[in-house]
This record gives sequence, C-alpha cells and structure tokens, in this order.
Amino acid sequence: MNIKRAKEEIKNTIRAYLARNSYGEYEIPVMGQRPVLLMGPPGIGKTQIMEQVARECGIGLVAYTITHHTRQSAIGLPFISEQTYGEKAVSVTQYTMSEIVAAIYNKMEETGLKEGILFIDEINCVSETLAPAMLQFLQYKTFGNHKIPDGWIIAAAGNPPEFNKSVREFDIATLDRVKRIDVEPDFSVWKEYAVRMEVHPAILSYLTARPQNFCQVETTVDGPVFATPRGWEDLSRFLTVYEKLGLSCDREVVAQYIPHGRIARDFASYLELYYKYQAHYQIDEALSGRRSEALLEQAARAPFDEKLSVISLVLAKLNVEFRKTGKMEDGLELLFEKLKAFKEQLAEAGDGTPVQRLTAFTREVREEYEGKKQAGLLTRAQIHRYEDICGTLDQYLLAAGEAEAQDGETLFGMLAARFGEGREQYEDQCRAVLQMVEYAFDLMEGAFGDSQEMVIFITELNTSYDAVRFLEENPCERYHQYNRKLLFEDREADIKRKLERLL
Repeated sequence: MNIKRAKEEIKNTIRAYLARNSYGEYEIPVMGQRPVLLMGPPGIGKTQIMEQVARECGIGLVAYTITHHTRQSAIGLPFISEQTYGEKAVSVTQYTMSEIVAAIYNKMEETGLKEGILFIDEINCVSETLAPAMLQFLQYKTFGNHKIPDGWIIAAAGNPPEFNKSVREFDIATLDRVKRIDVEPDFSVWKEYAVRMEVHPAILSYLTARPQNFCQVETTVDGPVFATPRGWEDLSRFLTVYEKLGLSCDREVVAQYIPHGRIARDFASYLELYYKYQAHYQIDEALSGRRSEALLEQAARAPFDEKLSVISLVLAKLNVEFRKTGKMEDGLELLFEKLKAFKEQLAEAGDGTPVQRLTAFTREVREEYEGKKQAGLLTRAQIHRYEDICGTLDQYLLAAGEAEAQDGETLFGMLAARFGEGREQYEDQCRAVLQMVEYAFDLMEGAFGDSQEMVIFITELNTSYDAVRFLEENPCERYHQYNRKLLFEDREADIKRKLERLL
C-alpha cells in the first residue's frame, strides 16, 4: 500500500488499541496488541508518518534507531542482588532499567502524556547479540526484565533485504505476533504531501515530467545508486536556502542528495533551464497584470518540458500567496478562539483589573503553547502560529496598558477593534490573490488556450491543499468552469473505457 494508506491504518490501529471498555480496561488486552511492523524501501517516509500520527492522535512518541544500540543499552546492565527462596539466601542476576524503557517514563514525566508510541527503526538490522532481545521485545513487550508501560504501543520499521545487506529475516513465530504493513513508493501520494511541505517547485515539476525518477534503487558495478523521496525533500530544503543565499546548485551538489549519476545529471540540467525560464518569462510581471504578448506566443511554441516549467513557475507563485492567505486565516481563527475565551473569563467574577486579567490570560496561552510544544504535539506551522498569537497578545496587552482601560467592556472593545483591523488585512489579501488567479488564467489562456496544458494547470491546482482551500472560500468562475469541464471529460473517458472492456 502507499504511505498515505499506511498512515491511516496505523492511526486506526492506535484508536483500536487505546479504546477502553466500561471497566476502564483496554478493549484489546495489552498482550493481544500486536506491534505494528512497517516494511518498505529507505527514505519513503516511515519515520515521518509515526511523528505525524503521534501528533494527530495527541499521544507521546519515543523513537530509537536500534542499530545504534548495544545489548547493554537496550536491555540494561546486569547486577547481583540478594533474594530469599525457601528461607535460603541466594545471589540473583538482575538488570538495570533499559535506556529505552527509561526514555518512555521520562517522556511521560516531561509531557504528562500517559499513552504513546515506542517506535524502533531498522529493527531487522540489529546485531547478532541483540537479535534475541528484539524477538523477545516484539513477542512479550519487554526489554530484559522491564515491561513497556501499558498504553504505549510498539511500532517498528525495517527495510526489505534487497535494500540492506545487514537485514536479518524474522521467523514465522515472530511474524505471527506482529501486524505487518508493506509500503511501496507512490509519487502521486508523495506529491500531495510535498506541495503542503513546500517542496521546491523545480523538483515537483521535474518529477511530474519524469515520475520514474522519483524512487530508484539500482546496483551497479560501482556500487548502489539511488534516488529516494527523502533525498528529494532534503535537496529541496537545501536548494531553497541556497537560493536565499544567492548560491548556485550544480550537479555535484545534487549528487550529494541524489546519488544516482544519471538522475542527478538530468535534474541539474533541468534546474538550469528552470532558472532560465524563471528569468525569461517574467511570471511576476504577468501575475501583476503586465503580461508580454510576445512571451505568451513564445510559450505557446515551446517544447512540452518548457511549457511544464512555465506552468510550474505560475503555480509556485500562486501557492506562495495561497499559503500566506491560509496562514493568515489560521492565525485569525486561533486568535478569535483565544479572545472568545478571554471574553468569557471577563464575564466571570475574578481578582484584578481587566489589564491584569489580560496579563494572566496571555501568560496562560504561552504556557499552553510551551506545554504542547514540549509534548511534540505541534507541527512547525502550528508552532509559528502560536508564536505569532503570543506576539499579538503581547501587543494587545501593551496597547491596553497605554490606554489605561478601567473596565472589561472598554478593554474588550479595544481588543475587538484590533482584531477587526487584522480581519480587514486578511480580506485585502484575499482580494489581491483572487485578482492574481484571474491574471494567471489570462496567462494560461493566452499562451495555451483550452489545451492539455490547461488541464495540467487545473489538475495541479486541485492537488494543492492551499489552492483548493482558497478557491473554495474565494470563488473564481473560470476555475470552476474549467474544473467542471475536466470532471465531465474524466467521466466521459471512464465510461468509454468501461464500454471498451464490455465490447
């Protein structure tokens, strides 16, 4: 299955394992909760989905790469203790608590989360001395003589043997005690994720044109060569920072992330052309309503790869604005939620002046944010949102102190006015972006008309979460017109395929 379906399977498994009956017991007893074993090629995103699942389920996460551990760090160190059996004192070997089990208790103490995921990566690449302990861990949920706390679900990941020479095969007795999920690379699913993660548009357009290069692992006379989803995402981050620093990314740099000679050369050449088209086609000018008819005619006559790059450049510019608008909306929603909570507090009896109560409330919001951040329950975007909200509340507090608001109604009226100003800025942004979308359709129609390029443009908009969200809330007639036509053509093509099969 693809990584998106695997994530849903893991989330559903966690919901089932953590479900309790009317007596407060887990519906599925702890010993019946099979560990999840996620198997798939390297770099496909196995670790990332565990992080996402833990955040979305509101539970803790402790992650270890088991190849970095020795038998002693995994199961603990032996020590001699005195025990009495049948009135006879004997020396017994016991073990200190495993570093891994201790990490779970530390996580519970730090975050207050009593349930979570213990994730062990590369579990089928353990050393020979540690292998028996890993089998015991999967079968009995213990490291040495220390049990994994109830409420902590075991998940593990590994690579198939064709990707790693160190792989140890599990026997049937072990496999019969795990819930195995096999994951295969799927570019269309990764692309949906990549757009949300702001993967560089040059990488997205390149892989859209050459999806066969998305995930490649080959063995050559000179050793393994490969391109993985993780490599593309890491290259994207590096490439974005390089651009900000004014540095160029050539084939040698690409090969550091995509160690596959042919693909690295091909992408480096594509990237050079991408930058050339970015400067030549003046996309920023066109999306500001100042398009060049000569450039539109040139785009219409360009090879398909060049047309695809032009479309990608347009989408990249639009997605920046879609994303900015979405962040503004999310920030306003969170701020509205907090202001509403503060208004409810003001309506209740309490100590201190309204400004003092706003000071205490602002401190509560920051403590809530720090707690969620410490527990690992926030994405990077959510962290930024909380940082912005805390900064805004600090500004409100400063303004309230300067205004010397003496009663709750006056204070909240001032806060509401400030919020209204932010709302107006958001609405101005929506109008500006909607106008930019209209200019984008002017460009696309002027260059490509009602052609396959327009189909690609609409399809790409439909795969972007930020684009769909904006266009649902800010209707654009031309978008919906082309979208309806695309859906009609898809249905028509599907009907024809079914008829052909029947005939």
